[in-house]
Amino acid sequence: MTAAQLAAGLRIKAFRAQELCRASISRIEALDPQINAIVVRDFERAQSEARMADEAMAKGQQRALTGIPVTVKESFDLRGHGTTWGLPAHSEHVARQDALAVQRLKLAGAVVLGKTNVPQVLGHWQPANPIYDRTNTPHDVTRSPGGSSGGSAAAIAMEFSALELGSDTGGSIRVPAAFWGIYGHKPSHRLVPTGGHAEGGAQIAPQALRVIGPLARSAEDLAMAPDVVAGPDTDSTANKLNLSPPRHGQLRSFRVFVLDHHPAARADSSILGALDMLADHLTQESATVARQSGLLPDLTAQWKTYQTLLHTIISRRDPANARAPISAHDWLAQLDLQAQFRRQWAYFFRHFDIVLCPAFGTTAFPHYDEPDWRKRSLGIDGEPAEFGAQLGWAGIATVANLPATAIPCGLDKTDLPIGVQAIGSFLEDKTTIAFAGMVGREIEPPALAL
Repeated sequence: MTAAQLAAGLRIKAFRAQELCRASISRIEALDPQINAIVVRDFERAQSEARMADEAMAKGQQRALTGIPVTVKESFDLRGHGTTWGLPAHSEHVARQDALAVQRLKLAGAVVLGKTNVPQVLGHWQPANPIYDRTNTPHDVTRSPGGSSGGSAAAIAMEFSALELGSDTGGSIRVPAAFWGIYGHKPSHRLVPTGGHAEGGAQIAPQALRVIGPLARSAEDLAMAPDVVAGPDTDSTANKLNLSPPRHGQLRSFRVFVLDHHPAARADSSILGALDMLADHLTQESATVARQSGLLPDLTAQWKTYQTLLHTIISRRDPANARAPISAHDWLAQLDLQAQFRRQWAYFFRHFDIVLCPAFGTTAFPHYDEPDWRKRSLGIDGEPAEFGAQLGWAGIATVANLPATAIPCGLDKTDLPIGVQAIGSFLEDKTTIAFAGMVGREIEPPALAL
């Protein structure tokens, strides 16, 4: 069941929160040894939270996520457990309190089962590290589940939990969601506060690119998350957040721009074919579909700025796998360009509602052992392609701080899930999620191989 279905079942007392919690724990214990998604287990506290959820519902008190089993990425603080980001240097760390977003999940009644696997420093598309080892995908255990929220996507696809909290800087929510055939949402920048999301409990300023967002088995579940975890923190001058409702309630009202090319990133025929099929479906539903527009911001300029910002951020935490950092003045100049891109996209979205494009250029790729991105290649339609250039698809939304929702689009010829992403205007997260729900209802989720 989806989180929304579970909430409805709890409401009519079809089952209890403690039953859901026990069922989730049993499934994790039976199947996770083959997947290795849930690397930090908080089962005893989860069962206590489930018992309190049942007591609250017996009194007629049911909040948005009361009794719903959820998991969170290892990169979030969870009181009493480490926040290592896969780094042995932080293996002795123990969080004193939950991350702010996790606190908000619990205030909404969620039952937190534990934390899911990540790559070191969240810097790869494969969740593997010296502390927790590697996470597999049930569709083909020889392939990566994506990252850096790969353990997050695995927990949802394996039905270990109903909702997951991940993070995204380089497609870290959207790529694993696409690889697993589930939904994932990269929110507008700073929509969800990042307090308690740093390695070893470090106190850091909000980052220029990173966001926190949900992964789930339905778009309806994604829509629940912003109402729970979004909003200003104590460091913000704002005192409330009012997100705009979806622009449209029917597919035929949407104006969709289909983007199937990028100056750096390529996509193989299975991804582009799925994108074309979705575009055809939208046309059949009488939506407005375009593939060319003079309003489209310069993707080459965006790509350069995104790379500069991203590699400078990475060099602070992982200098071995990054380019040399830039000067403070160069950094400020890049932030100026980022603001310009924001304004250009704002004008673009006066004329369009959605940009539809790949989330990644292939389906799930084979596990790799080479840690240096510059030494890897990716097979696209039988030809080698630059591995790191796939950041181009993620960077379109990330560098401009836009919301983007990963949408499952069926399976390729080898039965691996395919996903695309819908990008929208800044702070119009409910529009991309609603659009994902409207098109996603047409596609059945893939079967698990286990």
